[in-house]
Amino acid sequence: MPARELDVVWSRPAAERVGTPLLVLLHGYGSSPENILAATHGLPPEFTLAAPRGPLDVGGDRGWFLLDYFLANDFAEVMATTTAVQAWVNTVRGSHASVSLVGFSQGMALASTLLRLKPEAYAATVGLSGFVLESEILSLTESLPERPAFFWGRDAEDPVINPDAVAYSAEWLDEHVQLTARTYPGMGHRIGRPELADVEVFLRHYVLNARHSEGDHR
Repeated sequence: MPARELDVVWSRPAAERVGTPLLVLLHGYGSSPENILAATHGLPPEFTLAAPRGPLDVGGDRGWFLLDYFLANDFAEVMATTTAVQAWVNTVRGSHASVSLVGFSQGMALASTLLRLKPEAYAATVGLSGFVLESEILSLTESLPERPAFFWGRDAEDPVINPDAVAYSAEWLDEHVQLTARTYPGMGHRIGRPELADVEVFLRHYVLNARHSEGDHR
């Protein structure tokens, strides 16, 4: 899946994107770019939103890589997809003030893998109702010299994400990132309005305000 073949749905036309901070939205398994764009409506308008379409056909919808109930995966498939998304990000990065990631469900697994492979490439990362991949290979190769900003939102009673995956995600995030963790009782496996309000505050603090502060010190 070469970067040039990645299908991406944008929130605004090309002429209006230059210089804006970019949010890359990574949809869940069995979903679509259109769904995650609709679900995240209300994020700060300063951002340009870009939602790539997963390469895997899931009954007419899309996914990023195959999973079983225990969220086991084919690492080669994960890496092929991650590499393709990173290559696409590299083609658009120069037009934007910064790049941040928002991943829902399986999209959080992809977002956190992108972060693990190239932490300096992303201003902030948001994971919603998802998980971090348990991978010995990634653990051996990842290097996060500074703790990147990461928001993790979920319902503690989410019936979709395997408890072992939640436990590993909590352990990995506590060890490697500057974590903002929130739970939303009764939300289920979706993106809720209160959660989105917290994501907005997080992005304004770690991306928009940080950008303005850097400009003040130049």
